[in-house]
Amino acid sequence: MTKTRAKSAKEALEEAGRQARQQKYVLRLYVAGVTPRSQEAIRAVKAICDEHLAGRYELDVVDIYQQPTLAKDEQIIAAPTLIKKLPAPLRKIIGTMADTKKMLVGLDLRMKE
Repeated sequence: MTKTRAKSAKEALEEAGRQARQQKYVLRLYVAGVTPRSQEAIRAVKAICDEHLAGRYELDVVDIYQQPTLAKDEQIIAAPTLIKKLPAPLRKIIGTMADTKKMLVGLDLRMKE
């Protein structure tokens, strides 16, 4: 590979990284009532968003007991479930939201090691 090609690939990667850091994330978190598990999921997702997506995320928390039709439309089979609607691709993270590393990979904020 020539230096020019390597440099342009590096520049393209850096540009993609800059664009990714500017993308707005649209997230929907499905929880089941006001249980400790639901509260922990809300806290964990908000903490991750505040730290890694500050100012560029929209988080909608949906209680499946209060809005069962939304859960049915999204085919939610377990709670908590986090759906990343934007940026593409759509992702669903089901279960505990406490593992920050797994959450970052699931949200495409970090590469899998």
